[in-house]
Amino acid sequence: MAKGTKAKRKTKSKKITLKMAQNCVELTMDGKRRLDLTFKGITAVPKCIQKLFHMDEVDLSRNMIRKIPDFIAQFIKMTVLDLHSNYLEELPVAIGYLQNLKVLNLCNNRLTSLPSELGLLNKLQTLNLGLNQLEALPASIGALEDLRHIGLFDNRFTHLPSCLLKLKKLESIKMDRNPIIAEKIPTEKPVSISESFYLVKESFLCKECLNRCQAERKELREE
Repeated sequence: MAKGTKAKRKTKSKKITLKMAQNCVELTMDGKRRLDLTFKGITAVPKCIQKLFHMDEVDLSRNMIRKIPDFIAQFIKMTVLDLHSNYLEELPVAIGYLQNLKVLNLCNNRLTSLPSELGLLNKLQTLNLGLNQLEALPASIGALEDLRHIGLFDNRFTHLPSCLLKLKKLESIKMDRNPIIAEKIPTEKPVSISESFYLVKESFLCKECLNRCQAERKELREE
């Protein structure tokens, strides 16, 4: 190889040390311990954060993470996990150990399927799966008795997943921009399926994600 030939460049992940991670811990208004590692340019979850397993909330959004390690199971106290705007293609079965999780944001990734272990998160109230490549949900989702809100927008669903009909407390479903085949949805109580529902505040979404949602919504209104 000639000296002037450049080697193929690879995305280099930034290294996060334990001290750096500790400096990213903050206390929320309601007294919760929150680890904020957004916009850190990381391609993997730092191993050092295993020592911060006592966190109530963990935000790893807006990075380039491709895989969630099994040690996520150690974060049993966690109630909020934000992984939106990464490169995730799958979730580990260890996700099922997060028994106290109430909010799980997986928006804007590359997920094509989900593990059945998601159905073990019996305290989950909000699940955001928008902007992925999902065609179906595992039947176990029907066991999430406390689920109130679910976002399935910008995926590949052709019909409303039947497992959602089992959820007595479900209030809102967001399924915009899916290739839905028109069908009558049998429900025992009114369930909101509208564009006005947001699973997360707009400020929680990265600029690219938010712009895409707004642009596509504007196109639909003009049609």
